[in-house]
Amino acid sequence: MIRLCAKDDFDQIYSIINDGALAYRGVIPEDCWSDPYMPRHELQNEIAAGVKFWGWEQDRALRGVMGWQRVQDVVLIRHAYVLTDKQRQGIGASLLTHLRGLVDAPILIGTWADALRAICFYEKNGFQLVNREHKDRLLKRYWRVPSRQMEVSVVLADKAWFDLNGT
Repeated sequence: MIRLCAKDDFDQIYSIINDGALAYRGVIPEDCWSDPYMPRHELQNEIAAGVKFWGWEQDRALRGVMGWQRVQDVVLIRHAYVLTDKQRQGIGASLLTHLRGLVDAPILIGTWADALRAICFYEKNGFQLVNREHKDRLLKRYWRVPSRQMEVSVVLADKAWFDLNGT
């Protein structure tokens, strides 16, 4: 079942993000990795900034989460993770499809440039990489990330964004 996460889901969201992120240890640059990948205060800050998490629940426990955040004229997909032992079972695709059905604005997704598995997942689900010029402009406009992270990240967009921007 997919459902909107509540305040009392915080610990599960935190655990899923940090467990799911283990797939990227050694993939993303070492100077961008921390342990845990996302500290509790960073997750609290993301939620306070308007990231709303949806979760895939099975047997009364969350198995995957995906956040979305409306920023100006777009929606950002944020922090999409599935528990390691539940990956490749369609949970991420189901969450992404669900979130896409909720929004009426172009959707952007940022991820690490070397996270090829994530990039392939998003491309398989209808997103396309934007060119470097647009990537830099989009990261500066819609995200608050350090310059080093901007250097080693990519942005993917849905068809609605490409239709509006002609690129």
